[in-house]
Amino acid sequence: MTIIFKIKENLKIILLSLLFLYILANLFGGQRGLFAFIEKKELLENLRIQENKVIEDIKDIELKNVHLSDKLDYDYIDILIRDKLMLGKKGETTYIIVENEG
Repeated sequence: MTIIFKIKENLKIILLSLLFLYILANLFGGQRGLFAFIEKKELLENLRIQENKVIEDIKDIELKNVHLSDKLDYDYIDILIRDKLMLGKKGETTYIIVENEG
């Protein structure tokens, strides 16, 4: 009987302690806790970096598309042929400069 009486006397303290532990556990853990917030913040920053890269790639592709549209830019095509395929015109001497490391 004395144990039940002591529990009834300290019921407020026990309930408040349990409530405090529950709030503390939810503050740090779970999907809306502190650790999840930090992870989501890092994920958001990585997604923003990826978004900027994709936007730059789209702008680059759009620029190339403009150069290769119906009205051809022969200078740009010449640059692409020389750069990508390493081809030159007939009778032309091509030099390739190789940088030494160290």
